[in-house]
Amino acid sequence: MSDTATTIPTRALIPTRALANGVEMPVLGYGVFQTPPEETLRCVHEALEVGYRMIDTAQSYANEEEVGAGLRDSGLAREDVFLTTKIAPVNLTQERAAASIDESLRLLGTDYIDLMLLHQPIADFPGAYRALEEAYRAGKLRAIGVSNFYPDRLADIALLTEVPPMVNQVETHPFRQNAEAHEFMTSLGVVHEAWAPFAEGKNGIFTNPVLTAIGAKHGKTAGQVTLRALIQQDVIVIPKSVRRARMEENLDVFDFSLDEEDMAAFAALDDGSFPRIFDHYDPTTVQWLLGEIVKKQQLGGGTLY
Repeated sequence: MSDTATTIPTRALIPTRALANGVEMPVLGYGVFQTPPEETLRCVHEALEVGYRMIDTAQSYANEEEVGAGLRDSGLAREDVFLTTKIAPVNLTQERAAASIDESLRLLGTDYIDLMLLHQPIADFPGAYRALEEAYRAGKLRAIGVSNFYPDRLADIALLTEVPPMVNQVETHPFRQNAEAHEFMTSLGVVHEAWAPFAEGKNGIFTNPVLTAIGAKHGKTAGQVTLRALIQQDVIVIPKSVRRARMEENLDVFDFSLDEEDMAAFAALDDGSFPRIFDHYDPTTVQWLLGEIVKKQQLGGGTLY
C-alpha cells in the first residue's frame, strides 16, 4: 500500500445524520464483522479509498488494531473518518468497560472514538453504561449508545441514565424492518442503525423478485435498493464486503431515490415469521452466548461478577 495520501473521489460525500448531541454521523458506513485481522487492514484501506467515511468494528471482532492501521495508512485526517466500536460482553461491568475503552483507544491508535456502543443487553450493562458516560464526559467518546437493545431494554437505559443512548444498532433488513421499534427509538431521540442490512445473504435477498424489479426500474441491484430503502426509512446502514467491487456498489446509492410505490413494495417484504439471525429472547441462544463464548472461551471458566 502507498505511503502517500490517497485522492478520494468526490462521490465520497456521504450524507450525515445529526445525533442527539449534534454529532454528525454518516448514514452509510463500512462494517468489518467477521473480517479476519489479516484481511482487515487491506479492506479498511480500500473502503476508505473508494469513499467510505465510517468504519464499524467491535472489541469482539478482534480487528480494532487493524482498523486503526488501515485508517492511518489511508492518509486521511482522523477527523474525516467516523469510528464506531463496541464493548464486548466479557467487559460488561463498570470496571471492565472502563479499562476496555482505554484498550480500544490504544488498539485503534486514536485519542477519541466517535461512537462506542454496548454490544449486548446482558451482564451488568447498567454498570458498563456508566463507564460509557464517564468516558463521554472525559472527551474519550464523542457519542455513546447501545446495540441489540429491544424496546424493553432500550427504555431502561434511555430513561434511567444521565446521558441517554444516541444510537441503537439492531438487526434490520428487508425481512425484519423493525418499524415499531424504529418508532419507539425515534420517540426517545435514539437513531436506528442496522446491522446485517443484507440479512447475511439469507432468504435469497440478492435475487428477491421485488428487490430486483425495483432495481431494474432504477438501474440498480437488489443490494443497492435495500440500502437505499433503509436509508430513506431513516436507518443508518453498515454493509460489509471484502471485495472492492462490492464496496463500490454498496456505496453507489446516492444518485437515485425510491418513490412511494417502491417504498410500499419494500415495506411489504417485512416478515414477522422470518427468524432473527441472533435472537436475544431465545434462552438457548443467550445460554450459548453467556456460557460458551463469555464464560468458557473469554473467562476461562471463571466468573464476571
